[in-house]
Amino acid sequence: MNPPSHLARQGAATDLSAALRQGVSDLRQYVEAHNWAGYDPYDALNSRLLQRLGLLRCRLLRLAFTQFLKRCPLNFRPCLGVPREQNPKGIAVFLAAYARLCKLGLVDETMVRRLAERLMALRTPGRRHACWGYNFAWQTRTYLVPRGTPNIICTTFAANALLDAHELVGEGAWLDAARSAGHFLLEGLNRTVEGDTLCFSYTPVDRSRVHNANLLGAALLARLNTLQPEPAFEQAARAATRYALRLQRADGSWPYGEAATQQWVDSFHTGYNLCALAVLGQSLALAECEAALDGGYRYYLEHFFAPGGVARYFHNRTWPVDVHSIAQALITLTTLAGRDQRSLAVANEVVRWAFQHMRHPQGWFYYQKWPLWTNRVNYMRWSQAWMLLGLTALLQAHGASGQTTVSQDRLVASIARGSAGER
Repeated sequence: MNPPSHLARQGAATDLSAALRQGVSDLRQYVEAHNWAGYDPYDALNSRLLQRLGLLRCRLLRLAFTQFLKRCPLNFRPCLGVPREQNPKGIAVFLAAYARLCKLGLVDETMVRRLAERLMALRTPGRRHACWGYNFAWQTRTYLVPRGTPNIICTTFAANALLDAHELVGEGAWLDAARSAGHFLLEGLNRTVEGDTLCFSYTPVDRSRVHNANLLGAALLARLNTLQPEPAFEQAARAATRYALRLQRADGSWPYGEAATQQWVDSFHTGYNLCALAVLGQSLALAECEAALDGGYRYYLEHFFAPGGVARYFHNRTWPVDVHSIAQALITLTTLAGRDQRSLAVANEVVRWAFQHMRHPQGWFYYQKWPLWTNRVNYMRWSQAWMLLGLTALLQAHGASGQTTVSQDRLVASIARGSAGER
């Protein structure tokens, strides 16, 4: 005799939660064994060999080596003397994940404290305000950004993670550091001002207009203002939000940035935009965010997912499938699940596909998949940190919703196999 349908759904949700818990546990075991340190797609300029040979003095060579190591399916970093290191943004994303896991009762406060203190230690030294940068130098088309140079992305993720940890533990120093990071955004970055709008630059050494960076900065300022009102934070957050809303395209999308070379539309930066707008709409009570979110989320659902749970990188083509797109999809779909009933069903399919095609038997995740081959290079920040946060977000969402639509047998089997057959 078959059980009543509501009991069957309850059992399926329990199976999925168990499967996700195992995936989180395996990934935690791996990253903790490696002290949250590893390689990064953009760390070529950390090569000790290339530095000794003087091959990084030329802009074109710096670009070439960075792109070669980023795209190559073989990891030559050990041969080139690129060290495994902790990445400040990676530590911030791990901290955000561990704060969620602590709320789920899967880690204790000791782990949250450990990561928060490590993140505090990784602040860029010699700056008036708390700020964070990457643990490698990176070459743009026109200028070199030295190692440790603070940027708005690392700083906002670090500050938000410290706020998450503060809400759990109540450590005042973490709140102070996050507020100091807000002042870095106001005083340490360049601005493009157009009427009553503004756009924050990416770093102190450029004047770029990148939408996800600007919106993430605005969302941090709005969150800080909610916790402890400060007029300068609120004013800047509103002006930066207006900039993004006025430049949203009619179809609901945003280009990566406003420069002629930044006109592509990709999934995970769009996800950043949408999650930031959700914070801004709530924190600042901005009614105009609602229409932008509706149009943007509709575009996201309709352009960034192929049948079978494939999270697309770009809006107009499927390949490569990037692990960061998968992770951010899980975060975006769960954050905005209340806006569209398809959200959790899509997230379930995405995680099933990821376990089947992108997961190593040890529990960590590959970088990219192409139609005929997979780039299995292991990146700690880009891949493992983001997947831990994405899996945790989905686990939280299922705990809240108690429903699922993906085949549980298929998902559990995928986790048990550990993608052993995907070679």
